[in-house]
Amino acid sequence: MAEPLDVKNKRVLVAGLGKSGVAAALFLSECGARVTASDAKAEDDLRGDIRSLLEHGIAVETGGHGERTFRQQDLIVVSPGVPTSVPQLAQARAMGIPVIGEIELASRFLKGHIIAITGSNGKTTTTALAGNVISWGGYESLVGGNIGTPAISLVPEATDDTYVVLEVSSFQLETIETFHPEIAVVLNLTPDHLDRHGSFDAYFAAKQRIFENQNAGDFAVLNADDPQCARIAGGARAQTRWFSRKQEVEPGAFVRNGRILHRGEGGEQDIMAAADMPLKGAHNLENVLAAVCVGMIVNCEPGRIASAVREFKAVEHRLEYVATINGVE
Repeated sequence: MAEPLDVKNKRVLVAGLGKSGVAAALFLSECGARVTASDAKAEDDLRGDIRSLLEHGIAVETGGHGERTFRQQDLIVVSPGVPTSVPQLAQARAMGIPVIGEIELASRFLKGHIIAITGSNGKTTTTALAGNVISWGGYESLVGGNIGTPAISLVPEATDDTYVVLEVSSFQLETIETFHPEIAVVLNLTPDHLDRHGSFDAYFAAKQRIFENQNAGDFAVLNADDPQCARIAGGARAQTRWFSRKQEVEPGAFVRNGRILHRGEGGEQDIMAAADMPLKGAHNLENVLAAVCVGMIVNCEPGRIASAVREFKAVEHRLEYVATINGVE
């Protein structure tokens, strides 16, 4: 964990009042900061959130971001939904005011071992599944980030022994400084959010930042079937683990004759039959293989990994099983 930020009596602005912004503002207030929250939305669109913030003595600015508001701060925490290119943030950076994101803020206070998962597709399922694998493996785990529970909300529960599994987006990775996952997973990379990033190269660069603060004692888990993942591996200093549904990889997880296997320092281990996965689709096989890699790195027993996968319920609205009609699921 990086050095915690000393925010007591500091003027801190939270830009953007989405779920993570509200959580960050409340956390900072509890830490003794003098917090202001700013959002471009109208007051009527934020009424529920504003009430909670005002009750905690947090000043709230709505209907736009005032330049003076941004200039009068010791620190700015920007929510993922606020583009880092907005003029007020550019001006603040030019004045030397630190600008970080909520995921960076959380990492300064989170205890335990951070596992970060990103990719263009499959992040939410893999994050939830990896947390499930670690729990079944007998370790304490918490799941959050872009998956719905802000990372900052996990701080009170995390201990030195906790594995904190975070879904992280390209927007969140844009604003990291010291964010240091012990295990960083990149599932795949296809053009996405180009309206925000401007180009695939910029999007790629944002995703690659997940490895920025890793070292040789950490792990990078990558999809061997995705050419962009192979390219992004060049930015990783950590130990690489691969997963593939098309080829045998080492070290990492793969499929042979319908069975999921893992090959590593301890040799080859049979995890489970791919047909026993409750999740449907080739993409979910990749998600499971990535979670197997995470479980093996954490030293979960293979049988427990298999149980975690078999008992896993699909994330809501992602190929949920409804019924079998005339033999068709």
